[in-house]
Amino acid sequence: MKEKVTVAIIQKKPVYLDLQATLVKAIEYIEEAAKQGAEMIAFGETWLTGYPTWLDHVPSACLWNQSSTKEVYAALLKNSPTVPGKEIDILCQAAKEHEVVIVMGLNERVDDGPGHGTLYNSLVTIDATGELLNHHRKLIPTYTERIVWGPGDGDGLHAVDTAVGKVGSLICWEHWMPLTRQTLHNEAEQIHVSVWPTVNEMHQIASRHYAFEGRCYVLATGLVESVKDLPKQFDLPEHLKEDPNKLLQRGGSAIIGPDGQYVAGPVYDEETILIAEIDLSKIQEEKMTLDVTGHYFRNDIFSFQVKKDSRG
Repeated sequence: MKEKVTVAIIQKKPVYLDLQATLVKAIEYIEEAAKQGAEMIAFGETWLTGYPTWLDHVPSACLWNQSSTKEVYAALLKNSPTVPGKEIDILCQAAKEHEVVIVMGLNERVDDGPGHGTLYNSLVTIDATGELLNHHRKLIPTYTERIVWGPGDGDGLHAVDTAVGKVGSLICWEHWMPLTRQTLHNEAEQIHVSVWPTVNEMHQIASRHYAFEGRCYVLATGLVESVKDLPKQFDLPEHLKEDPNKLLQRGGSAIIGPDGQYVAGPVYDEETILIAEIDLSKIQEEKMTLDVTGHYFRNDIFSFQVKKDSRG
């Protein structure tokens, strides 16, 4: 396993509510990052096909039986990939072609069996061979997010062996759940992908804490979205109509080392591909003082169990 790895975060807009156009952009960005030397590429939370920012900015969107909200949900459902599915197959082919590991955030649609009609906030990890290695669903959608997404399960709480090392990932406020963090720490993560809408101050703190606690590198990924990207079905508040270019999601992507210090970023208020080389040997250096799965874990006092393999 190589010690030095070049990683990239795609902090660029998808095409909201347009799965095929967004997929085209994803392939373009993967190729662009790979040409710059990236061996691992991370996209943001529900990048396919957009985070429901309107939950926080359109007050009427959360009212019961709101026709505009139902229209947007139906469009989002139609423009969300299944796992597995043809869109994931295209991403797998791109990973294989460019020999890169890909972690992609998506709104996941379920077509058959239990849960069809429900959307999940999900992450997939694809190896440089093109193999789909992990499929995680956010355990608890946060606050108004529960209008859009169903609760996930423990089946995807894994750190998986990839061409660049042991890779794990969590979604947004899962980073505030101590037992969720411990689950992935126990699996010897080396690179962790931490996805957020905007990596604001508290999210930077959570991401840096995760890196320090887990003694791993963290790719904290943020989204970029402006007023004009909001679904046209909504009647926007007047203060938003005044400036269609106003950013509602500001990015904030950063690459953080196992000592909790920044390697690159954070970068706000622009579309970019954030790239840095990381040195995995530094993980072992930091474990001398803290290892929450080893010499800093008291298994004579605490026991730990995770229920997996429950997905229908």
